[in-house]
Amino acid sequence: MFIQIRDLHYKYKNAKEAVIKDFCLDIEKGEIVSILGESGSGKSTILRLIAGLECPQNGSINLCGKTVCNHACFIPPEKRGIGFVFQDYALFPHMTVEKNILFGLKNKTRKEKRERLEEMLELVNLSDYANRYPHELSGGQQQRVALARALAPEPSLLILDEPFSNLDAGLQERIRGELRDIIKKTGITSIFVTHDQEDAKAMADRIVYIENGKVKSSTVRVEKQKTALSIVR
Repeated sequence: MFIQIRDLHYKYKNAKEAVIKDFCLDIEKGEIVSILGESGSGKSTILRLIAGLECPQNGSINLCGKTVCNHACFIPPEKRGIGFVFQDYALFPHMTVEKNILFGLKNKTRKEKRERLEEMLELVNLSDYANRYPHELSGGQQQRVALARALAPEPSLLILDEPFSNLDAGLQERIRGELRDIIKKTGITSIFVTHDQEDAKAMADRIVYIENGKVKSSTVRVEKQKTALSIVR
């Protein structure tokens, strides 16, 4: 199994009770999994624990055959090989699209960086926007820049926190298939959290329902309508 999460338990400082309780989850390589739940259910905390932004009081997390967290070890976020797309995209406003994507590329030659940049721009269909700044882009374009920046370092896992919450309803509906197609094209294992059931149905291979910090149920979606990659400008 590519990702194994066992008996994860987490309580925020000064909180009366734990937000994550005995959370378990297995994910196969290349699978897109949605963690679906209401506000306060613990879904975003799960992402923070996987990314290493929080440390659980109990349980273990294994990524790609490597233990990144248990009672005896804790691998810091920058060494976990995870790409993170934040809810507000977190683009650097003073940097162009090109520089935002290049930011995470370390230990590469100038030629390698340029090749990877061009590959990412082509993947998200923004080759003509390399010199633009975030404020000059639409919400959908900003989302794709954030996705390209997260994918550029070739992470083993991609996680996304409410990826459609900052888009209006019309664009949200149109861009879901586009984002799924981009992720599937890379073959990267992905986890995204959402409170919107339609987002989960459109994007995920499997939906995991979370309630009060525990897995309530899991739905395997065998059939997925194939979507044409139609980029929204």
